[in-house]
Parts: sequence; C-alpha cells; structure tokens
Amino acid sequence: MKPQRKKRLLIILGLLVGVGAAVGLALSALQQNINLFYTPTQIANGEAPVDTRIRAGGMVEKGSLQRSADSLDVRFVVTDFNRNVTITYRGILPDLFREGQGIVALGKLNGEGVVVADEVLAKHDEKYMPPEVTKALKENGQAGNTP
Repeated sequence: MKPQRKKRLLIILGLLVGVGAAVGLALSALQQNINLFYTPTQIANGEAPVDTRIRAGGMVEKGSLQRSADSLDVRFVVTDFNRNVTITYRGILPDLFREGQGIVALGKLNGEGVVVADEVLAKHDEKYMPPEVTKALKENGQAGNTP
C-alpha cells in the first residue's frame, strides 16, 4: 500500500472513530436526562422504573393533602380516577396547587410505590391541563368529570 493511501485510510478511520464516540456520548447524555411520563395506573401496575427520574401526573385527590407542622414536607395523592399514587415533596408548592386540579410531579419512584418529587408543576389557568394528564383521563373515561 502506498504511503499516501495509508495516510488517507488512517485519517478516515480516525474521523469515523471520533464521530462514533461523539454519537455514543450524545445518546448516553440524552438517555440519562429523559423523563418519561407515567400515569397513576401505570405506576401502580409496576410499569414505572424504580429509582429513575420520571414525571407522574394526574388530579390531586380531594382531602389527601397532608402538610408537616415543622417542615416544608407535604404528602398528597394523585389519581387518574382509576388508580392512585402517593407523592411526597419537600419545598414550597406552586401558588396554583390545589386539591382537585391537575399536576405533574418530577421525581423518583421508591420501592414502596411512592413518588419522591423534587419538583411539582401545577396548571396555570382553569382550562389548561398537561397534555399527558388529559390523555390519561380520556383513556379512563373521566375527561368530562374534571373541574
């Protein structure tokens, strides 16, 4: 093989290895940062991964909100009108957070089936509901029963 041809081949191989490494790193970063949405039914059925960051959403069940007297810990139940899941959160809840309204919580599912949230998002007006929550409620035949 001629030296010039060998040099070109090494350059092409080097570029291919570099592009492959960059694509692999990008895919790895995307996979670690993805937050899949799960309904309370999916979580209760064991479809959601344990100790992996997820988004859980639904309607906050009326009468389920429990606040700690000496800290910012809160505990509430989210439902899709089929199954329920308990969510715990430490922090200040959004101003629009209310029982009977749709929310999305970002956090990890623990071994006891409780979502330990590090962020809670509430709907921003009377008509808006996160698309995933609306879809889940429609699938369970409850879309017309939401406030």
